[in-house]
Amino acid sequence: MFPPDRKSIGKGVLNPADLAKVVWLRPSKLVPTPFLQVDGISRFDFGQGIIGNCWFLASIGALTFQKHIFQQVVPLEQTFQEEYCGLFHFRFWRFGRWVDVVIDDKLPTINGRLIFVHSKDPTEFWPALLEKAYAKVCGSYADMNAGTPAEALVDFTGGVHICIPLSDPPSNLWELMYRAAKSRSLMGCGTPQGETSENTVLPNGLVQGHAYTVTGIKQVMSQGQLVNLVRLWNPWGAGEWKGDWSDQSVMWQTVSPDDREMCLSVRDDGEFWMTQEDFCKFYSDLDICCLCPDFLDGDSSCQWKTSFYEGRWVAGTTAGGCMNNPESFWTNPQYRVTVENDDCAWQEGVKNVLVSLMQKPDKRNRRLVNNLHIGLTIFEVPEEYKKHTGKFPDTFFGRNRPVGQSKTYINARETMEFLSLKPGEYLVVPSTFKPNETASYIITILSKAETHMHENSGGHHERMEVEEGKQAENGESDGNKREFFRQYSDKYEEVDCEQLQKLLNERFLKGDLKSGGFSIDACRSMVALMDSSITGKLNDEELVRLWRKLDVYKETFFRTDASQTGTLSLSELRNAVMASGRRISDDMLNLMALRYGNSSGMITLENFICLILRFECMNQIFNQLASETVLTLSESEWLYISMYT
Repeated sequence: MFPPDRKSIGKGVLNPADLAKVVWLRPSKLVPTPFLQVDGISRFDFGQGIIGNCWFLASIGALTFQKHIFQQVVPLEQTFQEEYCGLFHFRFWRFGRWVDVVIDDKLPTINGRLIFVHSKDPTEFWPALLEKAYAKVCGSYADMNAGTPAEALVDFTGGVHICIPLSDPPSNLWELMYRAAKSRSLMGCGTPQGETSENTVLPNGLVQGHAYTVTGIKQVMSQGQLVNLVRLWNPWGAGEWKGDWSDQSVMWQTVSPDDREMCLSVRDDGEFWMTQEDFCKFYSDLDICCLCPDFLDGDSSCQWKTSFYEGRWVAGTTAGGCMNNPESFWTNPQYRVTVENDDCAWQEGVKNVLVSLMQKPDKRNRRLVNNLHIGLTIFEVPEEYKKHTGKFPDTFFGRNRPVGQSKTYINARETMEFLSLKPGEYLVVPSTFKPNETASYIITILSKAETHMHENSGGHHERMEVEEGKQAENGESDGNKREFFRQYSDKYEEVDCEQLQKLLNERFLKGDLKSGGFSIDACRSMVALMDSSITGKLNDEELVRLWRKLDVYKETFFRTDASQTGTLSLSELRNAVMASGRRISDDMLNLMALRYGNSSGMITLENFICLILRFECMNQIFNQLASETVLTLSESEWLYISMYT
């Protein structure tokens, strides 16, 4: 998966001449006695290499402050001495689960020197090996180029991520940062991008488009006034702020000797202090990642509870776009959330629910991942809808305003909303900005109150009812059906699957063939469904009953073919299935599209009829089994398996 070759380095990192010089060497070939760690773990152990992964290294800098989390990511019992076999393993939280990543210890070098992250002590190798393991997760070293600290902070902890825009910070920013530091949270930040993608060093010493670690906060008395200071670290291991409260600033002469001795370290190690005001002025975002968001309100009397769901937007079925698309917004996945009224319930003005939406990558290589613009919309469920089952229709969203929503849809891996929700029932709708964009996601809800969450697409939807016995428009009369039957039946007045195929394609579909007509397998299934005498053939009564069903399904098909193309789009398929009187979940609808759609995702009449007949058959079998035995599968699980096989 990650061999020591050019593919693992990736494109655009080295020019061809330098790439030809790369030699992959084990640490024992670089130094006589290598160690995983030397004299403990510190942010000052390493410096950035030639790849632009400052966001990753800034996150490592924050990780070094939390030894218990660090040892979960980097198991320190591994050594180059005891039981050494050339392999090391690391752990990362990737989209809902912890993943153990195994690598060999061959590292890319040029002229005997590491070309990526390197330790200041040449015998220490945990930074280089950790970087290699994460490069494997990303696809290559080149795939680690450019990012935000939030991405790696979450991958290191599996924790809760809060992003605070510093252009419009909350009034309690200092208290928030203070509580985050006290609760052992990991914090990172970044400077705005300049006119180019280059990391330009400004006259004040800061680097444009660069990630930093927040390594400390401190309140000092200066000239009779309290000053809030933030300590930051540059993962380059050098290059510092030159303004007020920098290493050489005269402001340090205005504080007590104790504060000066505690805080000031005059050396070019990449770490420096600045005021909170300058921090907000020169940095764009603050990312806070923690295992538990108690720091948000400073109240630890109630524990936060977590629930999460994995889902998927599928173009044409469950990807309705944002509320700018009123006709399709309702087709997005929907989640019913109940906030209980308990001792930890809502207080006026206190935010008590955090909703996070994270999109999952669809590519092996990180640089090829095209993050969609994603967002959240939250509605309170009014009394008249509380007994409603299944997806809420478009009329609901036309009459009800959101109680919370994303201000902007962002093309980031994760977005979140922090809300104040009183006890009651809510509907959470994750969506992409544009309709018909396909992606998978994880939605997470954290709440101090007891919260119950379930996916909302599995019940009955508002639909047009179609009676099975109703004579479909333009359908053949029963007399004509029997006449056709006699023309195609054998001497015993029965038709097998081959005769049925010829009859239906020539007499039922006529000019409506879009994919060559009914297949022999489809006709074999029809015989099995209608063959009550278990002969492997259909008599005239069984054929007429089947034809009546097909007439109804055909009429439903053309009535829901709004585009009048003779095929159903995925959104039209939803309406057709609902019009046939069936209940259907989003997962089932997506599976139907995969199982019965053509390469462009369209459903022909023949495939629609096969789909509905199979659906009906599986329903009958499930109901029969459920009445005779104790089933461990739910109806939706049974149908899901049946439709797929």
